[in-house]
Amino acid sequence: MKISDFLSPAEMMLDVRAKDKASLLRQLCTEAATKLRLNADEVVGQIAKREALGSTGLGNGLALPHARLKGLKAPFALLARLHHGIDFDSIDNQPVDIVFLLLLPDAANGDAQLNVLAWAARQLRDPKALQRIRDAASTEVMFEAIAGADRA
Repeated sequence: MKISDFLSPAEMMLDVRAKDKASLLRQLCTEAATKLRLNADEVVGQIAKREALGSTGLGNGLALPHARLKGLKAPFALLARLHHGIDFDSIDNQPVDIVFLLLLPDAANGDAQLNVLAWAARQLRDPKALQRIRDAASTEVMFEAIAGADRA
């Protein structure tokens, strides 16, 4: 599986503004729901359920909120760089400024879906990739910062 299977430059968001975790997740879920033609409240609800189990703030300014959704045919992701870091209840108690929202089908192909989640966590924990995302001047450059690892 390659990142281009579930993410493209059209799913990059630069300088997203949010006052807190809840408003950020609502904004990202609404954007994803619009692109996927899903009910935004359902997407928000599933992400909120997952966050209730424990924060997906992984440290080093990164969060990886994710959920399974009925009716979704394939994994879908949004990568957002925030204008200012926000509290996300991260494991290192540091503000989050990069958020990778991942939506997975609620289907039998669980191994492939877990591979997407593992891939995202692995790629985004690379400090060099995070810095390239933080420094990106455009969505295309931001996409290359993460997609380049697929070609390396």
